[in-house]
Amino acid sequence: MLKEVLSGLALQVGGVYVDGTLGGAGHAEAILDQTSPSGRLFGFDRDGVALEAAEKRLARFGDRVQLHRANFAEMGRYLAKASCDGVLLDLGVSSPQLDESERGFSFRQDGPLDMRMDQRQKLTAEQIVNQYEVEELARIFWEYGDERDSRRIARAIVMDRQARKFERTSQLAGLIERVLPRGGQKTHPATRVFQALRIAVNEELGSLSEGLKAAVEILKPGGRLVVITFHSLEDRMVKNFGKKLALDYESPGEVDVPELRKPVKPMLKLITRKALQPSEEEQRENVRSRSAQVRVMERNN
Repeated sequence: MLKEVLSGLALQVGGVYVDGTLGGAGHAEAILDQTSPSGRLFGFDRDGVALEAAEKRLARFGDRVQLHRANFAEMGRYLAKASCDGVLLDLGVSSPQLDESERGFSFRQDGPLDMRMDQRQKLTAEQIVNQYEVEELARIFWEYGDERDSRRIARAIVMDRQARKFERTSQLAGLIERVLPRGGQKTHPATRVFQALRIAVNEELGSLSEGLKAAVEILKPGGRLVVITFHSLEDRMVKNFGKKLALDYESPGEVDVPELRKPVKPMLKLITRKALQPSEEEQRENVRSRSAQVRVMERNN
């Protein structure tokens, strides 16, 4: 959804922008092109392989680019408050990560049960699958994957691993398909479990929560925050974050009592009341864009 992203950022020549999830650097390249000749971009990615590829792709922009191997939740350590005109967060796993079987993100090809975005970290999907007990596995599958059969799958994993350790994506996908026969459905029964494991391995929801706060801090008044999500859990977090900071009042305590409200200046303005969806043409050209949703917010003065 490049067109929607660039429009949402309201790019200015000479502006300062952040791509918090560089990936293949396609968005970063377009931002730098459209803010030439003096626009600057700060890029972040946990994935060393992605960062190396981004450095090559963006080399022609010289010192207009600064790249950092870091989680976007740490943006505030690298950038001053109110210093940026726009921040982009393109969440989830990138196409290169999905396509590389050795990264272990996809059940469609056999690879090690890894799923680490930052391969410097110790925790892997293999450790979770082989060491966590039924209750914790079920919680992960339910909370992060919306998997209705979370407990059933968790019990099957714990039982099977007594005979053989889970080491490959094909092993786990095969077990899930055995527990939940596909029955002609288009969606593979392992989809939700693999999503949940990836989120757990990379602590994605915690990063998103901290990253949204950091983005608002580094935005100038009038600066834009654009977020692309790929599943309902992320989108709900982004939506609720925006709605809360767009309120013109605050209420003490957990329950919103109208009589106790105090007026405040809203921190954000919602540019998109509803998430933007990919066009039918884009969905045909890029199947992975089908679940994408874009939300745009603006920092108030």
